Amino acid sequence: MGLTLVTGASGFVGSHLVEEMRRRGLPVRGITRGAKPDLLNIPSYGADMNWSDCLDTVDTVVHLAARVHVMQETASDPLSMFREANVTATINLARQAAEAGVRRFIFVSSIKVNGEFTAPGRPFTAAHPPNPQGPYGVSKAEAEAALMALGHETGMEITIIRPPLVYGPRVRGNFRSLAKWASYGLPSLFAAVNNKRSLVHVSNLCDLLIKVIDHPSAAYRIFLISDDRDYSTHELLETLAVKSGRRSYSVRVPPRLLKLIGRISGRPESVERLMQSLQVDIRETSQTLNWVPSDASRLDFY
Repeated sequence: MGLTLVTGASGFVGSHLVEEMRRRGLPVRGITRGAKPDLLNIPSYGADMNWSDCLDTVDTVVHLAARVHVMQETASDPLSMFREANVTATINLARQAAEAGVRRFIFVSSIKVNGEFTAPGRPFTAAHPPNPQGPYGVSKAEAEAALMALGHETGMEITIIRPPLVYGPRVRGNFRSLAKWASYGLPSLFAAVNNKRSLVHVSNLCDLLIKVIDHPSAAYRIFLISDDRDYSTHELLETLAVKSGRRSYSVRVPPRLLKLIGRISGRPESVERLMQSLQVDIRETSQTLNWVPSDASRLDFY
């Protein structure tokens, strides 16, 4: 295996990926902004960044650096900011990678390219047409399309991974908020909600990313990933409570009342997401790559 460049190497997924590749003895060069030990430090991931030094002798790029989705967006024009970070800057890196002779460019996208919710028992597949609902998902979908076009233009192989919510040690963001709720011993309010959501443990995501670095069937393909085990929001909160050593208990709050609570608290979008389903079908990923996720129930949730 040749040298792999990992962007966003100090982030949640990136730090785990670099650690796992080093543990396996695989050649890796981690990139981050600012001063971090054991990583190559750069001033920015901007659209005018010169990547020539970073790309020297690199065989594969795993691009994780991105402007991420947040529940409470404060930017006046979030779509333009997402496009600048997730589309323009990504294509700048990818074009320079192709010019430098990089063989494969692996782009970590998002299941939000497919959409925000699924109907019960009708999971997303890679064959579903893109249907992003927000600026983050739109920017990821546009980046995917631009990368595929660039790959066919230059001959650099493109592989796209669309994960759902990623969790595991050092997780931040929405999953961390759920974990804190459960660790405080607060009751689950979602026992009356019959939804299902796919998740992926960071170790399973890293394992798949390493798998597609060299897999011959991964070129110019889009792969969905999950732990292949779906949770209702109530089941997830129960599991998190047990993992934190707390007693699990619940209150059956009718869905209409939950939505009202969301509006009153100023978080209607957050509550709506917790009530909806988002399932992912990974059979094509497993069959194409001969890959099966590890049993994440035995792993640390956060």
